[in-house]
Amino acid sequence: QVQLVESGGGLVQAGGSLRLSCAASGSIGSFNSMGWYRQGPGKQRELVAAVTGGGRTNYPDSVKGRFTISVDNAKNTMYLQMNSLKPEDTAVYYCNAARPYGLGYLWGQGTQVTVSS
Repeated sequence: QVQLVESGGGLVQAGGSLRLSCAASGSIGSFNSMGWYRQGPGKQRELVAAVTGGGRTNYPDSVKGRFTISVDNAKNTMYLQMNSLKPEDTAVYYCNAARPYGLGYLWGQGTQVTVSS
């Protein structure tokens, strides 16, 4: 089974940028969609960005214009470019992939992003 591994988290000041990576151990070409979720302290996990196999992207209003999701199929890697970071972006960020044929979802182990004010 393909595994997902996130990297790129860390501590950054408000207004700064980070780029998260999600590397898959196998081909990502068969996934129906991929996305980034986050879970802040005391909060539920929420969608941050998603991309379909056809390349359509989706962002909640809270990150629209600041975050950009992208996929490099040749490298089997998904990215999340995060700009103009705010303290409320502090969370553990998880990558997710929707497997085809109703086979369910894959999750990474998460990477911590902390934005200081």
